[in-house]
Amino acid sequence: MVYLKTRDIAAIAISSALWGVLNSIFAPIFFRMFGLPFLCDLVGFAVLTVAAWWIRKLGAITAIGFIATAINFIFNPTGTHFFGFTAASVVFDILSRLAGYGNFFKKPINTMIIAITISTISAAVAGLVIGTFFMTGTALAIWGGVLGWAGLHAIGGVIGGSIGGLTVNMLVYRKVSTTTTV
Repeated sequence: MVYLKTRDIAAIAISSALWGVLNSIFAPIFFRMFGLPFLCDLVGFAVLTVAAWWIRKLGAITAIGFIATAINFIFNPTGTHFFGFTAASVVFDILSRLAGYGNFFKKPINTMIIAITISTISAAVAGLVIGTFFMTGTALAIWGGVLGWAGLHAIGGVIGGSIGGLTVNMLVYRKVSTTTTV
């Protein structure tokens, strides 16, 4: 019994590359310009939402997180903060499974509500990990400590979950299928 098929592995590879490359190139620019972590969350959770819809298997989102982390380190070897997103991908994977892929993607409104909720929680976890382990006290003080930083990431999760949910709903509306026929 094969759990991940070739198309699942391809989807994991594509999603990982998209998240890792976009995050390594554009997120640092956005962060230097504005001092806000929103672009990291937007890219990450939009990609994870689409990937959850595309693959619908426990462990796939976690794999995407680990591979995207490796890609991030190739482009940005000092970007240890990305480990927060690695942890967030595990949380996203588990929460997606607990919500049930059938419920998650049953109706457009379900997709939006669940995508935003799961992305917000996962992004807050990323912010907690980053704030606790990878930020200086001085930098955290600007944003109200670890919880303030987690809150900023949660806002990014709302944005990323919204974009991911909308993308999935548009794909469904255009009758793009997650299954292949041979």
